[in-house]
Amino acid sequence: MTTTDIPGYQTGSWALDPSHSEVTFSVRHMMISKVRGVFGVKSATIEAPENPLEAKITASADAASIDTKDEGRDKHLRSADFFDVEQYPTIDFASTGIRADGDDYLVDGDLTIRGVTKPVTFKAELGGFGTDPYGNYKAGVTAQTTINREEFGLTWNTALESGGVLVGKDVTITLDLQFARQA
Repeated sequence: MTTTDIPGYQTGSWALDPSHSEVTFSVRHMMISKVRGVFGVKSATIEAPENPLEAKITASADAASIDTKDEGRDKHLRSADFFDVEQYPTIDFASTGIRADGDDYLVDGDLTIRGVTKPVTFKAELGGFGTDPYGNYKAGVTAQTTINREEFGLTWNTALESGGVLVGKDVTITLDLQFARQA
């Protein structure tokens, strides 16, 4: 694969545009509904070579920025029961490979949460490329994966009288990211 295979693709360094990006997640609550939340993205970069499948992606989210629209729950999620943000302030990702998957891509990499690193695969959709009104060349990507939170040391839970547990194991992570090509 080369740059000509993806219309608008340009080689070089790309940096996150944080005002047009977010990392969200959802997890089952009481096994009957889902709770959703968002993390602030600290940084993300793409090093884009001639072959797009050889690109390198790194990203870091601020664990303390977690926002589920409930301050009490967010405080608990920041505690040692969950993210332990005092000891593990970031959630980090580094790609290890990219594969074509029809019109989409599979981005393999190492995800680190709470000091535990595990391999994950994000299914990524390239939104496209364009120049904003200020002359910045941009790229948009949406990617999603599902992890078992317990594999990352996020094991806190409580049993419910009605059966089941308060917090589900599977967490869906969705990235909606925009990058700007660096001069």
